[in-house]
Amino acid sequence: MKHTITLIPGDGIGPEVASTVVRIIEAAGVDVTWETHYAGAQALEKFGTTLPPELLESITRNKVALKSPITTPIGKGFTSVNVGLRKALDLYANVRPIRALPNVPCRYPELNLVIVRENTESLYAGLEHVVVPGVVESLKIITEKASTRIARYAFDYSRREGRKRITCGHKANIMKLSDGLFLDCFRKVAADYPDIEADDKIIDNACMQLVMRPEQFDVMLLENLYGDIVSDLCAGLIGGLGLVPGANIGELGAVFEAVHGSAPDIAGQGIANPTALLLSGILMLRYLDEREAANKIENALFLVFQEGKVRTRDIGGTAKTAEFADAIIQKMK
Repeated sequence: MKHTITLIPGDGIGPEVASTVVRIIEAAGVDVTWETHYAGAQALEKFGTTLPPELLESITRNKVALKSPITTPIGKGFTSVNVGLRKALDLYANVRPIRALPNVPCRYPELNLVIVRENTESLYAGLEHVVVPGVVESLKIITEKASTRIARYAFDYSRREGRKRITCGHKANIMKLSDGLFLDCFRKVAADYPDIEADDKIIDNACMQLVMRPEQFDVMLLENLYGDIVSDLCAGLIGGLGLVPGANIGELGAVFEAVHGSAPDIAGQGIANPTALLLSGILMLRYLDEREAANKIENALFLVFQEGKVRTRDIGGTAKTAEFADAIIQKMK
């Protein structure tokens, strides 16, 4: 199969890890034409907007994009490009598999769970305004439509991937209307999937349980803000954000991304770890039904980690980005 994929190189270490992942995917034999588009500060300087229409048109036409990290200013400046993409393309499902990699020191080396996060609503949508000077109001919006849609996605995903249980995280004991609606929609959808176990936990208890006994979880369904926090918590259980992938999926297309930052302090040094974006690329290949190539890359990546001879600096090694990529490509031969 031949694919045309939108590539967003990002900034900081983004272009370095993006070019590395492109090289590995092409070495696996996948026939890809890459359409490169910019977002964030680079696009703002060149086009006057952080999300140029050409970028959105490319993703809509190609149905898939691979995105490297993009810096989001804190407390000022332009709003998150990630949030903007999700809104513009209605990428309502954020999927983040949390799977420990071989031979990487972490708290839970057997961990294998998936976070499914509603991507468009809740406090994370950033609907806020100044009521009077010194008073700011943020709006938490939860709708039946979005809650039902993400619940059905989670159950369909679980059935397709052979997952057995979904746990819905909520705070319906306090936010009885908003989180109550999210939980109610989950329970209604669960009735249509008797083959998949469904339960729920109050979100603060769920966080405690994740730290104490994370193996009890299989798939976790969370509204937007909880999902953002919990997915990073889970990444910490297996070694950090540099080792986990992310996918944003909707009816108009899908954007696969590394969820870590742009690390401008090491940009241009050739020492960045491309694992997170590579794992996101593997998710992308499976989405494109290039499962043979996805498995080929994943197996090679796991072999490199298992041997432990070639590691980037963030995980205790001395290898450059290019050396790490070379080791993976060698394992694919």
